[in-house]
Amino acid sequence: MNEPDPDGMTRRQLLRHTAWFGAAVVLTVAAGEVISHIHTPDAPVPDDPNALRFVQVSDSHIGFTGAANTAVTDSFHRAVDQVNALPYRPDFVIHTGDLTHLSTPAQFDQVRQMMGGIRAGGLFTVPGEHDSVDDAGQKYRAAFGKGSTGDGWYSFDLKGAHFIALVNTLNLEKLGHLGVDQVEFVRKDVAGLSSDTPIVVFSHIPLFAMYPQWGWGTDDAGQVLNLLRRFASVTCLNGHVHQLFTKTEGNVTFHSATTTAYPLPKPGTAPAPAPVTLPAGQLADALGIREVTYRQGPQPLAVKDVRLA
Repeated sequence: MNEPDPDGMTRRQLLRHTAWFGAAVVLTVAAGEVISHIHTPDAPVPDDPNALRFVQVSDSHIGFTGAANTAVTDSFHRAVDQVNALPYRPDFVIHTGDLTHLSTPAQFDQVRQMMGGIRAGGLFTVPGEHDSVDDAGQKYRAAFGKGSTGDGWYSFDLKGAHFIALVNTLNLEKLGHLGVDQVEFVRKDVAGLSSDTPIVVFSHIPLFAMYPQWGWGTDDAGQVLNLLRRFASVTCLNGHVHQLFTKTEGNVTFHSATTTAYPLPKPGTAPAPAPVTLPAGQLADALGIREVTYRQGPQPLAVKDVRLA
């Protein structure tokens, strides 16, 4: 059923707009709609050897020492343990940026060692602005950019889906920008793909205008999204905002991820997106990882957000 509520929103729209940080929500993307229900930790994992399963982690901020989380390394260790405790081995794990807090060589080395303990088929990353604070991402690319193009973007195919990793964080004076070269990369990258190929796009900053006043948007994302309009299913996964949020525009569904470090305020509820210090015992409920499953056939993508608590 999809009846309007008294305020005029449909049930699906209401669910879509209430997926803020701290909620353990399962979102199934099908035919351009997001159907949500509460995640239960003991939910069975379908036995499908052909399914593609991957995990998104984001915003570990290794090196952060503020009051909002005095032990970000421990939080990230818990996230790694949570991935390794899954009842299946993910095809890959993607970290969607702000791996480090100050992009020092020691912080990058620490993240490399910690991610090296993840049991998965592959490990991928995109940079956040905290990974390029003083050198436009050179240290990041030295540590994590092998096989990438330009300033760190790349793509790959796996089990019938096509993945594109974009970089929109390198210019600290103008956060949320892709640039001509990256748009052209996407144009050439998808030119030969069938329109029924599921597309998954990774970036740090959202590819939609979530809250541009805080730099929560990408000013030229429309050029890339226009190149993807012909595809039946496009899913964009980002970090940066440290909270869950879902938005659907036609064939494109955007999912903002939570963090393993500390929460940020909801848009417009504070003067700036500064770390939020929660009451004792509540931090882990605002942190988490994301499981994503894709099966060729009737159900394109299922996204499950799981708390670290």
